[in-house]
Amino acid sequence: MKTVVAPLAHEVPPATDDVVAEFKEIYIEKGTPMFMRTVLALFCGGFATFALLYCVQPMMPLLSHEYSINAAQSSLILSVATGMLAIGLLITGPISDRVGRKPVMVAALFAAGLCTIASSMMPSWHGVLLMRALIGLSLSGLAAVAMTYLSEEIHPQHIGLAMGLYIGGNAIGGMSGRLITGVLIDFISWHAAMLVIGGLALIAAALFWKILPESRNFRPRSLHPRSLIDGFTMHFRDAGLPLLFLEAFVLMGAFVTLFNYIGYRLLAAPYNMDQVFVGLLSVVYLSGIYSSAKIGALADKLGRRKVLWSTIVMMLGGLALTMFTPLPLVIIGMLIFTFGFFGAHSVASSWIGRRATKAKGQASSLYLFSYYAGSSIAGTAGGVFWHLGGWNGIGLFIGTLLVIALLVALKLAKLPLLPGNNSTT
Repeated sequence: MKTVVAPLAHEVPPATDDVVAEFKEIYIEKGTPMFMRTVLALFCGGFATFALLYCVQPMMPLLSHEYSINAAQSSLILSVATGMLAIGLLITGPISDRVGRKPVMVAALFAAGLCTIASSMMPSWHGVLLMRALIGLSLSGLAAVAMTYLSEEIHPQHIGLAMGLYIGGNAIGGMSGRLITGVLIDFISWHAAMLVIGGLALIAAALFWKILPESRNFRPRSLHPRSLIDGFTMHFRDAGLPLLFLEAFVLMGAFVTLFNYIGYRLLAAPYNMDQVFVGLLSVVYLSGIYSSAKIGALADKLGRRKVLWSTIVMMLGGLALTMFTPLPLVIIGMLIFTFGFFGAHSVASSWIGRRATKAKGQASSLYLFSYYAGSSIAGTAGGVFWHLGGWNGIGLFIGTLLVIALLVALKLAKLPLLPGNNSTT
């Protein structure tokens, strides 16, 4: 068989059986300048995505007061964004399979940054929610494609590490977004805080555009509806992918619920903390920054099925500590919970890229659709448990989600290996 060098993305013709047979993938190796550029760019992209999504979380008690709405209604400022992001993933993933990875991601970041700036100028609650919905829809362009880009361009032996570093950018973005707004709204209006976040997102978008290497292993696919339906059907017939989709839903639902309502708990008795100190607690995300890369690399070495369930047990342990009253135990519990979540997400998301052998953009879209649907649905549903049972109600709700996640992980651990692919262990 004749081997050809992989051309750049814009030079690659639509995929046919003959082209696929002649296509030789050229991977980015760990330790090379291209590897550093790739992970730095995706780090910036993950930073901007999570900063834009979750910068509103510390504002929820303030918004409840300003607009005379309850906690569940206030949570809509996050839920509408993640809900629209989930819907957008089903569109932008397949689009990237046709037009390319980098153009979709660059456009997504710039659009989301501009919509964030616009949201700060909205005169009404419904106007704010509309802008947040557009932010979520815009960010779907990066969220759907980043995992696919990494799985196509990075050498399979280093995908866990690269994915972990990307998710580390998510963690820093989530921490920074919460930290910046959580501190700023104690001194300036939340409108001004949103302007700051929007400006930082545009800087991150410019860096991303400048340094991310062009795709070398991308092969355009048809956008014919039949082709899309066949791809989705193929993924749901797989023994492992639907379980990974469910895992994404319950893990993200548990994580967002905890951080949505922990602020309400700490602002009330017996803690009566100031808003600035509640915002500073976002530093617990530092544990997620470490764990995403560390556990991602550990999964490359020991196998995903051996690592995933243990990170979920860690989340359960962290949740248990938050149920106690002493503040140091609550903070330690948040640290452990965050460490476990980002480790679990790193393992599960890298598993998608190894498990899906075709239509990887669609597989990533389905995983992330489930991930952000969990954020939107469970994040708002948690408000009902907060009103009915306070933090005990939240603990019951999150605990139930994590038990489901653990059972799914144990089921995944029993799956047979894919033929000729030991890296899915």
